Parts: sequence; structure tokens; C-alpha cells
Amino acid sequence: METDEIFSRNELFWGQDFQCFLRNKHVAVFGLGGVGGYCAEMLVRAGIGQITIVDFDTVSYSNINRQLVALNSTVGIKKTELFEKRLKDINPEVKINVICDFYTEKLVFPKADFVADAIDTLRSKISLLQYCIENRIPVISSMGAGNRMNPTQLYICDIKDIENKNAPFVSNVIYQLKKLGIESGIQVVASREKPFAKEKISEKEEICTSFGEKIEFSKIIPSSTPFVACTAGIFMAYYIIEEFRNG
Repeated sequence: METDEIFSRNELFWGQDFQCFLRNKHVAVFGLGGVGGYCAEMLVRAGIGQITIVDFDTVSYSNINRQLVALNSTVGIKKTELFEKRLKDINPEVKINVICDFYTEKLVFPKADFVADAIDTLRSKISLLQYCIENRIPVISSMGAGNRMNPTQLYICDIKDIENKNAPFVSNVIYQLKKLGIESGIQVVASREKPFAKEKISEKEEICTSFGEKIEFSKIIPSSTPFVACTAGIFMAYYIIEEFRNG
């Protein structure tokens, strides 16, 4: 079969039995931007048999510097639509659950063996992490790839062991989770690099979910480079596969 050939180089490293094992695993990826997009693709290239992709957004010109599906020809198209096509082109046999929506606690998604959190909106991120902890779903979370340039400063640890807890996004996540009684048990990809942007630009966003919820929030637009987000996504995918190997 052609799909056997697709994963033949994987098997030279971890063997045929584990490759077959991955076909029965399901990972949910929340956020298909610079981090989540690379995470989703690496999981499918590894041979994950089922993947749920969740994102509400469309490609914009400002995505082109760092996101896999962001091209001049794809501006304005839903990221979920683009990734569904791309991931099927990598492995035609992969099962893809597509959820084109903004994540809130009301959103229902298929039960997964692992969750990759690449959400950059604080309220949604906290809600998803709380859900995973309460439902004992293993999760790895990106602690922000914006405002950084050096991918060698990324590392994986438990959230309680983050070295730079004073970075604004990180400190907000830790604070909100602590109010919920969650101080550990979440693996994260964090950075030792000090965040930097030449100027602060904020914008208001208004979103209507499929449930009719109207969500309004202000956010600061981070600086971004082509190097860090993709590496963080690859780190997340690596960690998930390695956890399955060690499980």
C-alpha cells in the first residue's frame, strides 16, 4: 500500500508495531496558526490516525510570514478548510474532524487521546486547559511564540517549572489557572527568550460562535518571526508522539 511507503522512514526509527499503534490514536489540535498548524502537520506526518482540528479564522496577509497554509493565494480562506485538504494530501487515510469555530466551554469535540493547545486567547485557553485537567486528558500547551526570534530558547516542562514566569502572557495563564486550583499537571512549550516588540498595537475583535455567542475582546498584536512558532509546534507534536511511545 502507498500509505505503508509514506511512513516507511518513520518505521526505520520506531518500528512497524508503533506505526500501527499510531493509526489508532486521536489528537485534537486547537488553533491552526503558526504553532498549531505545524503541530497538526507533524502529527499527521508521524502517522496519527485521527485528528480533530479547531479554528475559527481565515488566512490573512499578516499570517504569511509564519503559517503553513498562508499564501497570497489562500488569503480569506478558512484555515480548517485548507488544513483538511493539506492533511488529506499527506495521508489520504487519516480521519479528520473539522470544527470551524471559536473555542468556548460550550464547544463539544470528539474524545481525544491527547490535546495540543495552540490557542492565543486567554479566556479560551484557560477554559480548554481546565477541561483537559478535569477530564484527565493529557495536554500540551504553547505558552506563546510571539515577540520572540530565537527558537533555540524553547523548552518543554510542566507548567509549575516554567523559568520565566514574568512574561506577560505566561503570568496571566498561570494566575488564571491558579485561581482554579491548577498549578501543575500541564506540559508546556515555553521560551527563555525575553519577549520583544518595537511597538504595541492593540485591536478589538468581535466573534460570533456557532452557538450564537457574541464575544468581544481587545488584544495586543504580538510581533512574530518565521522561526519560533513553527518550532514550538514541532516541539508539541514531538512530545505527544514521545508520550505515546513511552505510554
